[in-house]
Amino acid sequence: MTYADGRTILDADSHIMELPGWLEGYADPAERDLLRPLALGGAGRLADKAIERAERRKGDALAAAELEAALMTAKGWDALGAFDPAERSRALDLLGFERQLVFATFAFSQFGGGSPDVVRAGVRAHNRGIAEWCAGDPRLVGVGYVPLDTPELALDVLDEALDFGCGALHLPTAAPVDKAPTHPDFDPLWARIADRGRPVVLHLGGQGRMIRKTWHNNGRPVTDFLGGGENVRARDVLMMHIAPELFVSTMIFDGIFDRHPGLMVGVIEQGAEWVVPWVERLDRTQRTFRKTEPSIAGLELDKASDYVHRNVRITPFVGERVGWLIDQAGADLFLFSSDFPHPEGNRDPIAKFEATMDGVGDEARRAFYHDNLAGLLG
Repeated sequence: MTYADGRTILDADSHIMELPGWLEGYADPAERDLLRPLALGGAGRLADKAIERAERRKGDALAAAELEAALMTAKGWDALGAFDPAERSRALDLLGFERQLVFATFAFSQFGGGSPDVVRAGVRAHNRGIAEWCAGDPRLVGVGYVPLDTPELALDVLDEALDFGCGALHLPTAAPVDKAPTHPDFDPLWARIADRGRPVVLHLGGQGRMIRKTWHNNGRPVTDFLGGGENVRARDVLMMHIAPELFVSTMIFDGIFDRHPGLMVGVIEQGAEWVVPWVERLDRTQRTFRKTEPSIAGLELDKASDYVHRNVRITPFVGERVGWLIDQAGADLFLFSSDFPHPEGNRDPIAKFEATMDGVGDEARRAFYHDNLAGLLG
């Protein structure tokens, strides 16, 4: 019996736990020195020990069985398939998931915010690496990264990521450098994505810093809930949905989905309870500003929220009220995700979601666990 326990499940969020040297190993030789070393701090010792244990269990059936028994409790580098793609395939056998989107965890820190040459080198290495990591198992969908610093760079990187074999495209939701992602200069990018039938995904971290540092300068010690320092703290969580909400709203109001009705967008690991007031606010904003903004007045669908139902899918956090979300916003919007092997995904995400789904029918459950992500992936 698998962890899915008879359910047909597509998983919208999982990660690899990169090791030192992983990104550099996929960089062009002339560009390797441009990348920052992977700085894991104290967590680096955890990675080193996990590598040692992985080496020891090769050929050791008992050690392998013990790790498999800890499928949902071992997290980070200690998880089955955290950094070894062959082990991830075994983990999927045990999980029982039919497909799984795969994101990097740390690689962006090695090139993000760098010069154009650094970003270009890092993105190429990342996309080559994530595609190759997933290439041996059709259940693994590698998520490439497309920076939006300039339209020319975005289009170049997009073509390369698709050629490598990336099955989805992670776009940043950080404030644009000088023009919105919906500016006409980006039209070729959206056309190319739509033409190739790949989904866009917006993931936690893509917006950069969620709030100003001064909000955390309160004279009191602050750590994140995992004890890792300054990754995600309480005030960050209150604001993390703002960037993807604005990004997708802009896509709607600027007609991207009118021009490309088959384009799909997934909002991953940024919660979902904000969606209920958002769809109402979208329609109210549309009614108000259609008088002064031609792009809003010219939308083809009657309501802005119709585009959400047609083109957007969102992952709830473990513990959010999926049954209430479905009741309030519809069964067509929400996706199951495990966040494997990150600890935020919980030791039993299915049970956590199911505890909030009393009264949800079989069809809506199938949409949550399978059909909505199947639609996102085309």
